[in-house]
Amino acid sequence: MFRFLGFNFSVEMLFSLILIGLLGSASNLTPVSGKECTNTPTKLSPHFPHNLLLSFKGGNKHTTNNGHLHLNHAQSKTWMDLLPPQHTSISPEEKENRELDWAMLYRKINKAGNSDGIESRFLKEFSLHDVHLDPNKSAQGRAQQTNLEYLLLLNVDSLVWSFRKQAGLDTPGVPYGGWEGPEIEIRGHFVGHYMSATAKMWASTHNSTLKSKMDHLVDALHSCQKKIDSGYLSAFPSEFFDRFEAIQPVWAPYYTIHKIMAGLLDQYLYVKNEQALKMVIGMAQYFENRVRNVISKDTIERHWESLNEETGGMNDVLYDLYTITRNPKHLVLAHLFDKPCFLGLLALQADSLSGFHVNTHIPIIIGAQKRYEITGDPLYKVIGTYFMDAVNSSHSYATGGTSVSEFWYDPNHLAETLTTETEESCTTYNMLKVSRNLFKWTKEMAYVDYYERALTNGVLSIQRGREPGKMIYMLPLGRGASKAASFHGWGTPFNSFWCCYGTGIESFSKLGDSIYFEEENEDGRLGLYIVQFVSSSLTWKSLGIVVNQQVHPVQSFNPYLHVKITFFSLPEASTTNTTTPSSYLNIRIPFWTKLHGAKATLNDKNLPIPNPGEFLMVSNKWSANDQLLLKLPLELRIEKLKDKRSEYQSIKAILFGPYLLAGLSKGDWEINIGSAKSVSDWIEPIPSDLNAQLVSFTQQSEKNKEEILILTNSNNTLKMTSLFQYGTDAVIHATFRLIQSTLSNNKSNKNEFVIEPFDLPGATVVHQGRGKPLKISTSGTSNESSSLFSIVDMQEDPLMKVVALESVSKPGCFICGYADKKVKLDCGKAMEKSKFSIFQGAREYNPISFVAKGAQRNFVLEPLMSLRDESYTVYFNISAASV
Repeated sequence: MFRFLGFNFSVEMLFSLILIGLLGSASNLTPVSGKECTNTPTKLSPHFPHNLLLSFKGGNKHTTNNGHLHLNHAQSKTWMDLLPPQHTSISPEEKENRELDWAMLYRKINKAGNSDGIESRFLKEFSLHDVHLDPNKSAQGRAQQTNLEYLLLLNVDSLVWSFRKQAGLDTPGVPYGGWEGPEIEIRGHFVGHYMSATAKMWASTHNSTLKSKMDHLVDALHSCQKKIDSGYLSAFPSEFFDRFEAIQPVWAPYYTIHKIMAGLLDQYLYVKNEQALKMVIGMAQYFENRVRNVISKDTIERHWESLNEETGGMNDVLYDLYTITRNPKHLVLAHLFDKPCFLGLLALQADSLSGFHVNTHIPIIIGAQKRYEITGDPLYKVIGTYFMDAVNSSHSYATGGTSVSEFWYDPNHLAETLTTETEESCTTYNMLKVSRNLFKWTKEMAYVDYYERALTNGVLSIQRGREPGKMIYMLPLGRGASKAASFHGWGTPFNSFWCCYGTGIESFSKLGDSIYFEEENEDGRLGLYIVQFVSSSLTWKSLGIVVNQQVHPVQSFNPYLHVKITFFSLPEASTTNTTTPSSYLNIRIPFWTKLHGAKATLNDKNLPIPNPGEFLMVSNKWSANDQLLLKLPLELRIEKLKDKRSEYQSIKAILFGPYLLAGLSKGDWEINIGSAKSVSDWIEPIPSDLNAQLVSFTQQSEKNKEEILILTNSNNTLKMTSLFQYGTDAVIHATFRLIQSTLSNNKSNKNEFVIEPFDLPGATVVHQGRGKPLKISTSGTSNESSSLFSIVDMQEDPLMKVVALESVSKPGCFICGYADKKVKLDCGKAMEKSKFSIFQGAREYNPISFVAKGAQRNFVLEPLMSLRDESYTVYFNISAASV
């Protein structure tokens, strides 16, 4: 064991730390400063190994052969030269033992890529070809279908326009705008994402039109690469890399190259496009030459420094390429994109994330995880595990997302970060990859619990309903936030193409990749892990069966998750075998449920339910039409914001099972729960039959007979406003609930109602006397009858129902709309102004809806994922009664 920086290290661990550049200058032996390791290039810093080697060997940067600095230990002498100098006080025997250990370690490292069967211990992924989502039976299925429609909308000539321009080819069509515009330095990145997304979407759906489109795209890019004739392929000139290597301003060229290489690789992996593989190999050769040139002409430090610019997941895609080619050059190049200073801090398990650009660094972690899978080096498992734990414990929100204005903030100090620019969508996409890898390695429930949380609330929230090509960059979490009101707002299908558009189309193309996993245990039996509850079917080829999972839509007033799992034989399976070999299921019992009320049966026989956070294991020889039923209670709960300061302990989010609930609010967030002992004491579900009580009222404009106006709550005063776009606050404010009166002494009149605004449960429309505006009372009124109105059927239009709203306390006086769009109570001669067409409410309650009792007003709570442009509040100031 070596002791260094106050830590004990084995030879293997010390070597790993050296390789990631943890060790600092040999002159002072201090670790690399985290603040020198950023996403903004800084002055050259004393990163290992260059300066450390020079101190050990007395060399200088101009004369030292840098060939060994990038981990390509082709000669044992070069490897032995890396052995740190031995202190003169050690014995010859100890010196000999250390040299022997170092030589043996070389022999181990020299077999790079041999992970000694470590992957056999991981859970295995099912191909997207084998998992099918029903587009009509789940939020995931609908999101996938919406994304497919968008992918089919995009034009290949427009996508590759800048690639052709750069290659000197003809440029038919018109280039897209946004970040794919011909003048934008990052152009081409979305094309890489598009290749990945279409490959995964085709594997998921086998849509033939999509297959033709992506084949055409790869062919077009191949023509560009062939014309350039160097292996280089991009939508921008190679001179961008001259600036990158000179540490001059340029917008993340390697970020774009990563996307292009990953897209081509996915076209090979999912579609078996051999040409795409040849293209990405050519690109790898080109960039290997560039990196080697930087190191040989300058120093490896210059290369490390350049990694402070965002490079995407270059290490990740190169490790993936190595698993296919087994070319050690690809492994070496992957190592060279492992950002040493960042990984070194995590290796010491130091949370120095604050101030780092989030989406620059999560992909580096994903690459480090791939390095562990390939080499078996345990340090990279430690790095990935610690990183996930640090983000989850100190830097994440109730959505599962992380970042504010694209950066990490101080750990457990998130109160100030609740803004419109909270949570970049790209970061959630990448965190899902980190958690997925960790679950495959460990089978620990926490990682799939996180995956469900982040996918449900952080990913499914970024589409604007079923509108193809409408996505957001940021998912705002501030008070009174709206997805439409961040800096970027909603993107457009053909003129945005932000980074989060690229990760968005990938996310919605691979929604089937983390529902099921397979393992083979020590006795050779196969096991199936079901870790996400999504209506889907799995073709389990190893057993020759189809596993069909049907999940009943969740409803707040029936708080149970109902899952039905049915087994079928594959058509091509032998008809002589009616059962499969013995195998087992491991079904996730999530942390958010409870044992009381939970139930599981297999063919009507009860199964024992384990505690939440464990797996329900069922062994069986599966037969056609075997059926497993699972019933899990969903509970309301509150979660504190990750902020350890005492003054912020009351800031909390409200969740229902995996769903983060948002209150329909433009900024109100005060909830006083008094002496309530349970969340259910101050939050109640909204039954679905209340949708039948929701109405909207319209009138023809007096000024413009072709304009239709709608009755609206505008800042607690009624007005007539123009019609609205669905999914906005205007829809909510134009929807009211008619509640049959219990105030009137006239028991026989069933047409007397209280009018309640949709988003203000318990509030009522009240009049203030003849000729005065009508207002909304959120705290009741001394004259209860002022909130009571009678519905008078005018029977004038056979195509729609026309009514008048008569005050019960002032008979003959009606709610009237006027030319200036004001709404008042008027009597007698104003009958024409009192006629309203009444319709089913413009808005309905979500099936998962609740009413939370607030301090000054009540809140309608709905899943964040269901909202579009509506204003909402995710975190509430929830306080108890003062003592």
